[in-house]
Amino acid sequence: LKKKGYDVVGVFMKNWEEDDTNKYCHSTIDFKDAYTICQFLNIKLYTVNFSYEYWNYVFQYFLDDLNMGFTPNPDVLCNKKIKFKIFLEYALDYLKADYIATGHYVNKLIVNDAYYLMRSLDIKKDQSYFLYSLNQYQLKKSIFPIGNLTKFQVRKIASKLGLITANKKNSVGICFIGKRNFKKFLVEYIPQKPGLIIDTNGLVVGKHIGIMFYTLGQRKGLGIGGRKNKNNKPWYVLDKDFKKNILIVTQEPNDIFYMACGFFIKKINWINPIDFYLKKKISVKIRYRQRDLPCLISNSNSHNKMKVTLFNPVPFITPGQSAVFYQDLICLGGGIIEKIIYKNYIKNNIING
Repeated sequence: LKKKGYDVVGVFMKNWEEDDTNKYCHSTIDFKDAYTICQFLNIKLYTVNFSYEYWNYVFQYFLDDLNMGFTPNPDVLCNKKIKFKIFLEYALDYLKADYIATGHYVNKLIVNDAYYLMRSLDIKKDQSYFLYSLNQYQLKKSIFPIGNLTKFQVRKIASKLGLITANKKNSVGICFIGKRNFKKFLVEYIPQKPGLIIDTNGLVVGKHIGIMFYTLGQRKGLGIGGRKNKNNKPWYVLDKDFKKNILIVTQEPNDIFYMACGFFIKKINWINPIDFYLKKKISVKIRYRQRDLPCLISNSNSHNKMKVTLFNPVPFITPGQSAVFYQDLICLGGGIIEKIIYKNYIKNNIING
């Protein structure tokens, strides 16, 4: 940005209050890195604390969804509520900036005064999945400087400049959890509610500490060891019955009987008008690192909900997660998965034996 002639300032944004004695606290280290780089680049560094806003607009929603049996994606909500709303307003209003620039691996295309969110050059690092909630104004005011670079190229540039973060490890997982065990972190905020784990025949195979601590497709941490008359295949979380507090597991996750042929989405955001695309070939991504799935979308009878029909059935579609739609390199938008459509699987038959 500096080489292109922009007047650049840096902003260190803190979104989570941590105990400085906590071994998982990284904000102090991250601030030192940001400060050192801004000194090196000779740009001013501002600091702002959005921890209060993050707690109320991201973390509380995260807990509420978990308590309702969903598996939310707080990184999507953080971009929507914090980075491209509260932080954008701070930058434009308080700093009098013209744009914000972020390190997301995405691109922006402008055609006839319309703004399109595009996948990045580095498909493996593409982060458009997390930004599907952006609108035209937010795209207009945002710059994505590394969208046409690979991660390798970014590190090479940083190394050539002598930046101290050139070889810094990638951040992974949910920001406020870090390297902590997910269950151990959540029990600080959500009370345990033990219940039964049953298999697809309705037989009890174990006990859980609360179904909100598990996600569909999960195979580790179930506490189900070897069982009599069972093979040594791993167990997977197939479904959750929140009303009866039952976790349903299977050893045959790819059985067509349990696969989903579609789903309904709510809280939909289209970055660009979508009517034109309804009859076009599009794809959907139901998890960040999962491959795109060919699909059709159609209007639902319910207000602001749509039906997604998959060309091929897949396992472990998770209510609460984001479904993001694409036409080739264009990110069209997306919504929150609400209800799964199964071709054959009937949960009540399993639970009621």
